[in-house]
Amino acid sequence: MKKLLSLPPNLVGSFHEITHTGISDWFCTSDPVGARLGSGGGTTWLLEACRIAEDGGTTVPVQEWLAKEKRILLHAGGQSRRLPGYAPSGKILTPVPVFRWARGQKLSQTLLSLQLPLYEEIMRKAPDSLHTLVASGDVYLRNSEPLQAIPEADVVCYGLWVDPALATRHGVFVSNRKAPDQLDFMLQKPSLDELGHLAGTHLFLMDIGVWLLSDRAVELLMKHSYTPDGKQMKEYDLYSEFGLALGTHPRIEDEELNALSVAILPLPGGEFYHYGTSRELISSTLAVQNLVRDQRAIMQRKVKPHPAMFVQNAEVCRPLTADNSELWIENSFIGKGWTLSDRHVITGVPENDWTLRVPSGVCIDVVPVDSEGWAARPYGFNDPFKGDMADGETLFMGCSVGEWASERGVSLPACGDIQNAPLFPVCHNVDDLGLVMRWMVSEPELKEGRKIWEEATRMSANRLSDEADLRRLFAQREAFRQKNWPMLAANHDKSIFYQLDLADAASEFVAGGLALPEALPEDAPLMKRIHDHMFRARVMQLSGDSRCDEEQQMAFSLLREGLTGTIADEKQSPHLNVYRDQIVWGRSPVRIDLAGGWTDTPPYCMYAGGNVVNVAIELNGQPPLQVYVKPANEPHIILRSIDMGARECISTWDELRDFKKVGSPFSIPKAALALAGFIPEFSAGRFHSLEEQLEAFGCGLEVTLLAAIPAGSGLGTSSILAATVLGALSDFCGLAWDKNEIGNRTLILEQLLTTGGGWQDQYGGVLHGLKLLQTGEGFHQNPSVRWLPEYLFTEPEYRACHLLYYTGITRTAKDILAEIVRGMFLNSGTHLGLLSGMKAHALDMYEAILRGDFTAYGKLVGKTWEQNKALDAGTNPPAVERLISRIQDYTLGCKLPGAGGGGYLYIVAKDPEAALQIRRLLTAEPQNENARFVEMSLSDKGLQVSRS
Repeated sequence: MKKLLSLPPNLVGSFHEITHTGISDWFCTSDPVGARLGSGGGTTWLLEACRIAEDGGTTVPVQEWLAKEKRILLHAGGQSRRLPGYAPSGKILTPVPVFRWARGQKLSQTLLSLQLPLYEEIMRKAPDSLHTLVASGDVYLRNSEPLQAIPEADVVCYGLWVDPALATRHGVFVSNRKAPDQLDFMLQKPSLDELGHLAGTHLFLMDIGVWLLSDRAVELLMKHSYTPDGKQMKEYDLYSEFGLALGTHPRIEDEELNALSVAILPLPGGEFYHYGTSRELISSTLAVQNLVRDQRAIMQRKVKPHPAMFVQNAEVCRPLTADNSELWIENSFIGKGWTLSDRHVITGVPENDWTLRVPSGVCIDVVPVDSEGWAARPYGFNDPFKGDMADGETLFMGCSVGEWASERGVSLPACGDIQNAPLFPVCHNVDDLGLVMRWMVSEPELKEGRKIWEEATRMSANRLSDEADLRRLFAQREAFRQKNWPMLAANHDKSIFYQLDLADAASEFVAGGLALPEALPEDAPLMKRIHDHMFRARVMQLSGDSRCDEEQQMAFSLLREGLTGTIADEKQSPHLNVYRDQIVWGRSPVRIDLAGGWTDTPPYCMYAGGNVVNVAIELNGQPPLQVYVKPANEPHIILRSIDMGARECISTWDELRDFKKVGSPFSIPKAALALAGFIPEFSAGRFHSLEEQLEAFGCGLEVTLLAAIPAGSGLGTSSILAATVLGALSDFCGLAWDKNEIGNRTLILEQLLTTGGGWQDQYGGVLHGLKLLQTGEGFHQNPSVRWLPEYLFTEPEYRACHLLYYTGITRTAKDILAEIVRGMFLNSGTHLGLLSGMKAHALDMYEAILRGDFTAYGKLVGKTWEQNKALDAGTNPPAVERLISRIQDYTLGCKLPGAGGGGYLYIVAKDPEAALQIRRLLTAEPQNENARFVEMSLSDKGLQVSRS
């Protein structure tokens, strides 16, 4: 998915170096100098420039080139007159402070990096016929709800439900109430009266500037961007011309454009934040920060003197107070000699020892020019940088430009656009820069400052944007950020440090040669200590320090400590609860995770909660996991495995504690017996030995396991077997654990085994049928259950469409699990973004099953598989990919259950005939000698425990 950016001319040449982006994925250009193309013509210019850059513009026809891949176009090439502080570097690269309520963000994030994920998600969801998305570079859009399906249409536009007064300042999509998804016509900045007349029969959505275009629509847009002879580009607006020609009752008659089909979609849970002016820079950031006010969801404990106060990539050597409202300091040094007021945007100021008073409403920007110069650029908070210099009312520094010049006794050009007026002096040392800044903003009587201004080369706002040394600008920002890192880490109690993307933070520490911060004390919050150890491990790993493994293991150890701590005070008193000749028989189905898998895994579920849809199934008509517990005559514990042909006799606590060997045939029953109270750590009684405890218990125990399913199946075998053992022991020993407690103790058992894992496997098998499982944040993960209708599995027209194929490929989930959990520990933005999407996807699956929409169900299973692969490519080895490619024409979706990598393949065929074709194909040419179909059916009982 390629990104095409229209940028200020000076930014184009350095964009890839500054942003560390690849040339193959990101194309940048600027509008031709002096030409007015409008948003439509600018889109055409950007596309044509990219096509020419890729293939010379001669070998591939436009139609063929447009269809080759999906593209996101961002228009960010304006002059930024109303946001001068970011005019030279482009508003699209405006640094945006980390949201106080968000995890996984980067200290270096920009408006561009925040915008892009939504646009990428839209394009991934868009039909194959829509290859082009056009958006504006100076807005931040959020959707707090999952995106809806995107229909097939030539033009698809997103809008927001807004107050009519706000809609009058924007474009508006008008739809008849009888066909709300279809555009009737579009208006540009309609009056309130006009909207009032329409309200009875029509709905209207504010245009938020996100347009999806078919190749046909793009071709027509390009055609209309040229003069009739097709030889020269002209000014053409996407919104006020192209847009007004769309709909069933268009405002502009154009036979070709009128024929285009149009769909209008409200952005679900949509939020619109404009970053077009100095005031919006602060107000939009404040609005985003205040989206969450619940203090329990905000990690940082800092209370700012005023909420509308933002400092980043900066060094501030004086205290800020409540009087410093509407304050933005970025990429700047504020010394002890500065006096600040309110309504300031301060950017680009190098390290200095100035004495400077900044009056209310005055902003300061310093722009690096050439290799060592700085341009002093003060301006007013509300200056529009618009108007003719001959007009005495043209604003500069919050007053008329004539008044400002007269007060300082200098003359300015008599006429011309203020954007082109040579107002800003270039200085070649920091002291002169400070003197001229004092003269310009607060001390008109300062003769040294006036002299510097008069003798210096002076630049206009436009020339500054054209000639700014952006590499120096970004290098200074990076230097300030490097100084901020140790301070953020040291001040972790009140900073955002441990909610950041710590993988990114580790890279920054290593790249900057920064020393690791002091380790957190033992009384620090447990989750913060977990994050700290994994952060330290990551820094050490990148630095080649062998101690990284030790730090990483400490993080996992603390996670185990936190989970086991939830039952630390619940000591068990096992007692013989059966007759001496009875056998307790536990049996369970396995599970297939349909959506939301991985969101149940600690630590993610502990701070975000999890959503999982899964189904309990029996294989070949039987629950495949079975456990038998019976009394033994001697005071010892005998463990047997029927499927593995293994036996072990245990007579000491140390032998019972030996449960951490992955792959051992008896790790699970040993850990289960420990949790049942047969080692001192979990026992309410006091004994000198296991033998003494068993004699007090009344007998020894024989525990026999049968897992009638291959190892590494992906069906949750180990977790559900553990739950089955716990369930059988609970009955045998009179522990009275219900299914919820059994599921919770299984989570803890897997931590004791060091295999990790989440809660959905055991709850998926212990609880019957098809269900949505959900938890909230916290160490106590007790899922709530919503059972779903089962007719998509049981009705004859659908039952045959569910296929389970054993691939014959085995794998262990531990390695895949550990890598993903490391990403969770590190607040990896990539991991957290995918997991958040998985949570939302589980709710989509829930809704599809409730609706009885089999086609949507199958496709969502396929989406689950795509999400799993995005989270870890190791889930899809080449052999599995080849297998899926053989049958994909007959399927709606398929996936490897669990962590992937091998085991069973769950297939949703398009219809019963397609299911037969899949069976014939894979039976005639099996994947390997062990590959085979296994009959699956819904379990209507889950875990069952009975006695002989």
